[in-house]
Amino acid sequence: MSSLIKFFEGLASYALFLGRFFAQLAQRPFEWQETSRQMYEVGAKSVLIVGVAGLAIGMVLAMQTGSTLARFGGQGLLPSMIAVAVLREIGPIITALVVSGRVGAGIGAELGAMRVTEQIDAMEVAALNPFRYLVVTRVLACMLMLPILTVYANALALLGGFFVMNLEQNMSLKLYFDSALRFLNLKTVLPALGKTAVFGFIIGSMACYLGYNTTGGTSGVGKNAMIAVVLATLLIVVADVVLVKFTILLFG
Repeated sequence: MSSLIKFFEGLASYALFLGRFFAQLAQRPFEWQETSRQMYEVGAKSVLIVGVAGLAIGMVLAMQTGSTLARFGGQGLLPSMIAVAVLREIGPIITALVVSGRVGAGIGAELGAMRVTEQIDAMEVAALNPFRYLVVTRVLACMLMLPILTVYANALALLGGFFVMNLEQNMSLKLYFDSALRFLNLKTVLPALGKTAVFGFIIGSMACYLGYNTTGGTSGVGKNAMIAVVLATLLIVVADVVLVKFTILLFG
């Protein structure tokens, strides 16, 4: 019973935290400089790991499914299968999970360290607004950078698929992309890209919530950073199921 009570208390606390975020988001002046810095931290410093993941996804899909399609004489459909799978589902979810592991832990640890060393308290005493400066900027940066990182990962995944097909079937770049993009349009791509902003919101808000409310000294910092990654990953998977169902109902 006590654990159930703690769960609902944490849920209510997180809901109040989100309410405060949206209230602060509408206030001016806005911290554009800090937001830009956080966009660099989230985006530019995730380029390598996201790129490697995207390239590997495309290559693995091409190698794993090529032999299966060959049994049914469907090798020509392989580029289309890779494009649909990557752009509609695999690219967004893998990018979100990779960024969650890197950025979520970093934000949680950074804000947690500031809380236990009383830097946030010092900002409040100095009549500053640490919530708007530390939380709003980081959550917004995650929401803005996740779609960009997803486009980057998708492009490299398609390129990885081409490398495999070029080596195995000597397929030209033009033929590959003509076939890959045959069944794609804005109606199928934009909903998948739009949900990555929701994933970014989940990553940023969960990491900031746990980091901002860290207790227990340095051990609490590490614990909350780990919990931030776990909960963000779980919420991303759950949100993906809901958003996929929603987009199917809305767009068919």
